[in-house]
Amino acid sequence: MAATRKTRKPPAARVRAKAAPKRMAAPARGKVRLLSGGNPQIPKGEGDAPVKAYIAAMPGWKSAVGKRIDALVGKTVPGVRKAVKWNSPFYGLPGQGWFLAMHVFTRYIKLTFFKGTSLDPIPPGTSKHPEVRYLDLHEEGAFDEARLRRWIGQAAAIPGWSTGKD
Repeated sequence: MAATRKTRKPPAARVRAKAAPKRMAAPARGKVRLLSGGNPQIPKGEGDAPVKAYIAAMPGWKSAVGKRIDALVGKTVPGVRKAVKWNSPFYGLPGQGWFLAMHVFTRYIKLTFFKGTSLDPIPPGTSKHPEVRYLDLHEEGAFDEARLRRWIGQAAAIPGWSTGKD
């Protein structure tokens, strides 16, 4: 029996490289791209400036509510740490993780309390994550600022969520 010789396929046939993902063009200076649902696309960053840029880019009534939330967090939690991650403002304390995030949707703003089940009373929105609770803020509905301030204070007083890289 003659030895069979294996033939190699040409390199292009062996490995098909995935096409590089398309990079989104940077928005024109001063303009922020809104993602589906109206969420502003803000580059990730630490500090007050990226959060302020996100809030300023929130469409319509949401910007005014975002300013109220940001001011409420600042008054309630001295030394709060701010950042924009995953196109959402995050609030936390150094060395304690994140306790609150905000995200824009078409008809509402979603506040995420990462340790929401530890708050009293527990915020109404449930999550697939056992400890996370949500509060949805709608244009037509006023929110209880005193209750929200208590939740923010409670959330800041307990260790928050961390990516391990924070």
